[in-house]
Amino acid sequence: MIQHYLLNLEATIKEKWDEPALCFFQGEQFTFGQFAEHIARFHLLFRENQIAIGDKIALCAKNTARWAVSFLSVTTYGTVIVPILAEFHPDNVNNLVDHSDSVLLFTDKEIWNKLDPEKMPKLKAVINCDDFSLLFSRDKKLSADFAALDQSFAAAYPKGFSPADVKFFTEDLKALSIINYTSGTTSDPKGVMLSYENVSASVSFAHNKIPVPQGAKIVSMLPMAHIYGLVFEFLYPLSGGACIYFLGKSPAPSLLLKAMKTVKPYLVLTVPLVMEKIYKSSVKPALSKPAVKILSHIPGLRQIVFKKVRSSLDAAFGGNVQEYIMGGAALNPEVEKCFHKIGLSYTVGYGMTEAAPLLAYAHPWEYAQGSCGKPVDCAEVKIDSENQFKVAGEILAKGANICLGYYKNEEATKAAFTEDGFLHTGDLGVIDKKGNIFIKGRSKSLILSANGQNIYPEELEAIVNNQPYVLESVVVERAGNKIVALVYLDQDAIKKDGLDAQAVADIPEIIRLTANKNLPAYSRISKVETVSEPFAKTPKMSIKRFLYK
Repeated sequence: MIQHYLLNLEATIKEKWDEPALCFFQGEQFTFGQFAEHIARFHLLFRENQIAIGDKIALCAKNTARWAVSFLSVTTYGTVIVPILAEFHPDNVNNLVDHSDSVLLFTDKEIWNKLDPEKMPKLKAVINCDDFSLLFSRDKKLSADFAALDQSFAAAYPKGFSPADVKFFTEDLKALSIINYTSGTTSDPKGVMLSYENVSASVSFAHNKIPVPQGAKIVSMLPMAHIYGLVFEFLYPLSGGACIYFLGKSPAPSLLLKAMKTVKPYLVLTVPLVMEKIYKSSVKPALSKPAVKILSHIPGLRQIVFKKVRSSLDAAFGGNVQEYIMGGAALNPEVEKCFHKIGLSYTVGYGMTEAAPLLAYAHPWEYAQGSCGKPVDCAEVKIDSENQFKVAGEILAKGANICLGYYKNEEATKAAFTEDGFLHTGDLGVIDKKGNIFIKGRSKSLILSANGQNIYPEELEAIVNNQPYVLESVVVERAGNKIVALVYLDQDAIKKDGLDAQAVADIPEIIRLTANKNLPAYSRISKVETVSEPFAKTPKMSIKRFLYK
């Protein structure tokens, strides 16, 4: 059964009124009661200025406790939140605020100074996420009401704001709640429309599968403007009573590990790229030491060695992690094999913005290696194939968590669904008889060989990424049916090993020859090219393949 996540949040606020809820790591924090009072203040301002249920309000700022308060102030009122990635180009932010018909904007001063109000003519005002001051206003009444908000709030709650005063918009589960733009493009932007029901379906699933422990804490390192981080590092744990620690912009590894050791989170939600880097930088070197290699081959000592490596990794994340949940991309098979061997409590899920976001998940103890879990109970997931167990086909989904479509884009909405209402995910996969989903790749990136064989670039990239000095790669098809691997090299590792210019020049060919030993003839790589910068990525850290065709 789907429980409205705002009803859960209401109850949690009343129960944990004086307990910490939203924290900016090494900065300010709010208790449940304090952020509820901030929400009530904004609701008063909205009512006094005829901000109506269903109106759009944009939010573009770095991840902080005040970002979270801003988000909740909008969704709990019945207005529609439009979270926009802080890293988007200012022109794209201007465009998305305008395209979404937003009447208010929450942002920080640094971002606001780069925006152009003339390109956002529907805006009434702009509120500063740094301190909740007013940055800009076209409305004299709103400016006056904002200046007098303290007095108005005191008059509205003469006995003080109490738990009994907390009341959120929960009347219409089907109402539009979030417009989540999947990119900052200026032409035909795709704003995914998510209802309260869509979000509540995912939050309810998470509460049922992974109940929030008493006194739980979590570190939020994913972008809140993306639905993966928004739901699973914020709405689900907070409505379950956890305290959320925000790290601002994408954190440096040193800050991230410091936060983990300090906070001791019960869950770590991340993308495979982060865990793969940790594997390459610490886990693999530890297991590759001669003495460790010898000990790991002795039956009586093997598990002791593996437990020590696992304990060291767990300690780096605070020592309290119940599950490491990865999503957004496939986990490298070599890395996964190692994590499985040392007994790390990990799992890989599957989802997309249009599914708010989860489509598949399994607990670590029931997770099938190489899969992305089993379909969530709020969605029907199927494979469009003549034999879903053996022949890869497009993954289709329908259910309470599936989006309403794309904002002001009927053509894209129509194209996204089958005639019987299933969402086209664009992903190719198979499913086994136990219900585990195995993703083969994106339908748009599939390469057809000269003899008709399907080549999944992701599978080749997993092999290339295992080679020394490779940080990440993209496999593409070039003229003449040639398979080319683009690689970004680890300059720190090259420098550390003291490679000369000739040795560096030889790396691409060594990568090609080594990778091809593990590939069938029809999918062997013809050439390896290096790129000078990391590959451009989406908010969920998937590489933007279309840029490298």
